[in-house]
Amino acid sequence: MAESETPKRTSLYDEHVAAGGRMVHFAGYELPVQYTSLGEEHEAVRTRAGLFDVSHMGEVFVNGPGALDFVQNISCNDHSKLTVGRAQYTGLMYPEGTFVDDMLVHRMAEDEFLLVVNAANRSKDVEYLQGLAENFDGVTVSDRSDDWAQIAVQGPAAEEILQALTKTNLGEIKYYRFVWDEVAGSRTLIARTGYTGENGFELYLEPEKAPSLWRALLAEGKPKGLVPAGLGARDTLRFEAGMCLYGNEIDETTTPLEAGLGWIVKLAKGDFIGRDVLEAQTENGLERKLVGFEMVDRGIARHGYEISLGENSEELSGVVTSGTQSPTFGRALGMAYMPTDKSEIGTEFFVHIRAKTARARIVDLPFYSRKKKAV
Repeated sequence: MAESETPKRTSLYDEHVAAGGRMVHFAGYELPVQYTSLGEEHEAVRTRAGLFDVSHMGEVFVNGPGALDFVQNISCNDHSKLTVGRAQYTGLMYPEGTFVDDMLVHRMAEDEFLLVVNAANRSKDVEYLQGLAENFDGVTVSDRSDDWAQIAVQGPAAEEILQALTKTNLGEIKYYRFVWDEVAGSRTLIARTGYTGENGFELYLEPEKAPSLWRALLAEGKPKGLVPAGLGARDTLRFEAGMCLYGNEIDETTTPLEAGLGWIVKLAKGDFIGRDVLEAQTENGLERKLVGFEMVDRGIARHGYEISLGENSEELSGVVTSGTQSPTFGRALGMAYMPTDKSEIGTEFFVHIRAKTARARIVDLPFYSRKKKAV
């Protein structure tokens, strides 16, 4: 964002300031990066629960009798069996088979879909989608992001905390399902999704109702260990869970297959934007792929650091997409794109960290899951 541009504020801005949130500019918004410390907030989500303001995300609606055909065309996943009340993760595709963005597709009605897109890509996505919609009779694409607030409650205690505020039986909402009901007196779309690797929910409601819901969740959750969490913990949590971030692991140069997201590519559904490229990659194999790694030598691999197979080699073999000192495991981990024939588990390579090189070793992804507690 240009320095001259004034960042937007979500309807929860005053709540963040009152809670001591350290505010930063992110994707055109002023949002909390942390409240106490990244480590404390990360650990709370892994062991108890954390509360996130994700109102900056974009909500784009597709309506009309051709809505399903339109969504099938723009997306690499197959939404034909997506019944009302279900959601899917997918890629919004370029003809080159690469990402315009990654997004969640919710089927709101037979002829209506809600696409949740990344805040930084919102304008680009809407322009792209509206241009494509001109080729589909009766299909309209509407950016309604400013009409929604979004709150995420994530962690082992998330369901117990939220259950006290709604009559809906949350245990009956399966993963990637959603329902409408009142939560703390506000009509809310309750979606069982998430971006942390933990059990949890995303709550969509009118912006003016969000502050009271935020306070209600904190009041109910505080005795159970819930804390507000910022962008810092959100990133380390998704990173440990091996979840891709647009601008890091995925962008307009990467395909879902290269990013290890082959499970969202459904070639059998028929034609869609970028299908020919993805079909060719499936048939011919990949030249590169996303891998996870741990540092063997001291040092932290950061986004953008170059990597090579030899310590003194001038021939670079890839670049770090994300890397940090893992709060859960207490050691430096990272993700990077490597040549496919050099991507076997256990393969060692070198990360160029400023003026030195440090050894790293490829390990399995994800680093963390609820069932798999260690790398």
